[in-house]
Amino acid sequence: RYEGYNVFFQTGTDEHGQKIEIKAKENETTPKQFVDGVAGEIRNIWDLVGTSYDKFIRTTDDAHEKQVQKIFKKMYDKGDIYKGSYEGMYCTPCESFWTESQLNDGKCPDCGRECQPAKEEAYFFKMSKYADKLIEHINTHPEFIQPVSRKNEMMNNFLLPGLQDLCVSRSSFKWGVPVDFDDRHVIYVWLDALTNYITGIGYDVDGNHGEKFNECWPADLHLIGKDIIRFHTIYWPIFLMALDLPLPKQIFGHPWLLQGGEKMSKSKGNVIYADDLANLFGVDAVRYFVLHEMPFENDGIITWELMVERTNSELANVLGNLVNRTISMSNKYYGGVVTKTGVTEEVDEELKAVVTGTRKKVDAKMKELRVADAISEIFALFKRCNKYIDETMPWALAKDESKQDRLSE
Repeated sequence: RYEGYNVFFQTGTDEHGQKIEIKAKENETTPKQFVDGVAGEIRNIWDLVGTSYDKFIRTTDDAHEKQVQKIFKKMYDKGDIYKGSYEGMYCTPCESFWTESQLNDGKCPDCGRECQPAKEEAYFFKMSKYADKLIEHINTHPEFIQPVSRKNEMMNNFLLPGLQDLCVSRSSFKWGVPVDFDDRHVIYVWLDALTNYITGIGYDVDGNHGEKFNECWPADLHLIGKDIIRFHTIYWPIFLMALDLPLPKQIFGHPWLLQGGEKMSKSKGNVIYADDLANLFGVDAVRYFVLHEMPFENDGIITWELMVERTNSELANVLGNLVNRTISMSNKYYGGVVTKTGVTEEVDEELKAVVTGTRKKVDAKMKELRVADAISEIFALFKRCNKYIDETMPWALAKDESKQDRLSE
């Protein structure tokens, strides 16, 4: 947006599935009441930290649910979805089915929690039908999955060994979008959740698309957590191929922020909440820290101590010091109004070159989504500005009547 592009930024909440049904029961409420509360909380956090989304979609939105039913029916009529039965291991928190061989010591390979045996009638999507086409797309579009390590993981662990057909409905619980031609089944959460990217901008199965869909699809970027990269780089592109729609231009799996080296979890009690951080440090300091400490591909670390250290050393000492020195001297010597006199020295040109060079460097880093590196370039500029003040010593110039024009410049 700042660069002048026409941006449509969508985020939201996917709200169906067995784990939601279980949670609602534990809280002695209905699934809808439960998700209403959670979605409101998430939206409040996004607003608190200044997330500039254009649309916040909920997968319980009526318009979304209607299109999901039509999408499922279209895929079924096309022969991409068939009825069968499923027997295997199921991880409720991840909403994922696994074979015995995929488990790590009998536990979910994604989250490390216990899986339960599951057997039920289900509809399946023929993944293998589109696998070769997806492999070809990934090979001919190196920018499609980023960082490259995530691409290699998807190719070597899932696509090249051969894709199994995907379970796309459940009949053992009720909290989901019903299959409209078979009311014993609800549509499996990933087919429902992923399609929000197109339903949210006005996709219509019958071709009566909204203006935003025609304008914005294919998306330039899906920015997602690395733990759900498989769903976004394998299942989602294949669903789009089945609907004869173009694929998004890039899917970026960002790393995690670990609390002192460990994944945050409520059960471990090591969660750091965004609103607590913002209340203590201020929103901009939190945004700075999270973006700077989350490198391009490796996990970052967050602790209260590190947050204090970064705030003091970088925001206060580097940036704060620069702002304070510049403003206070401008006020002290010139009542806050400085004029251009043209009395320059070589060091001025060098500083200008660093400024304009930083602009280009930041632009290049941001194009590659190397946000932490872009911030480092900006802070290198702040450090150079502080050095410039030390080199030119305005406080010494202020004492010399003949140097006033140089001081002003």
